[in-house]
Amino acid sequence: MGWILLSLGLLLVAEGLVWALAPRLIEELLAALRLLSLEQRRLAGLAAMALGLALLWLAHGMGVLPAAGITPS
Repeated sequence: MGWILLSLGLLLVAEGLVWALAPRLIEELLAALRLLSLEQRRLAGLAAMALGLALLWLAHGMGVLPAAGITPS
């Protein structure tokens, strides 16, 4: 459960920074996403999810998460 909370918190911080610092970039990215097919967007989402899980696994393997007091449940 700790992994999920940590992940969501980091995601919201990153998202908030992008929206606050570069709102025009978000609009351009959304326009570019509209040009992709649903299948391409789905594959991009799956790739992002796999990369995120790999990064969490790597952080856990490096001992980063236990040092933060978070253990997998």
